Amino acid sequence: MLKKRDLNGQENSCLFELMTHPDVFPFVRHKAYSHDEFLFLTKQTIEAEERGELISRTILDEWGSPIGTINLFDIKDNAGFLGTWIGKPYHGKGYNQLAKNDFFQELFYELGIETIFMRIRKENVRSLRAAEKLPYVVKANETRKCIFNQLNDKEYIYDLYEISKDQYSLYLMRNDELQEEQALEA
Repeated sequence: MLKKRDLNGQENSCLFELMTHPDVFPFVRHKAYSHDEFLFLTKQTIEAEERGELISRTILDEWGSPIGTINLFDIKDNAGFLGTWIGKPYHGKGYNQLAKNDFFQELFYELGIETIFMRIRKENVRSLRAAEKLPYVVKANETRKCIFNQLNDKEYIYDLYEISKDQYSLYLMRNDELQEEQALEA
């Protein structure tokens, strides 16, 4: 489902085409306006990961084709900001949730991340709805006022959400218990 980013020409061509769709492009953090620029940004991303500044993965469909990226940016004090985009043909098919589950497992239990923040533009209704459906996500506009104010320095553009390792672990534990109960009832 996820793999480390690389400079594979075929993969990056596919990702560039998916990223430039008008329903996706406005919400991509690192925008590229040409294939060459996309390759350059991918190279920079790989180098930044080697320096510990971010974590970036390519999202794959069930046949191993690249369909988007998921990233943790601005890593500081075991926390960072989540950035995800998936190509338009793959919207609404469950890939976003699967990618997040895999990524959170890696971040929290393999890489030592304690907190994941999500900044979501107020007009990005699709992402706001998706975030608010997740039982382990907390809206943090008030509880992380300092970060919220930094994101909205000049005007209110973003809502801030937080996922803590503890909240996510509790969710997994409760989910496992529920599945066990259902299996016993069957």
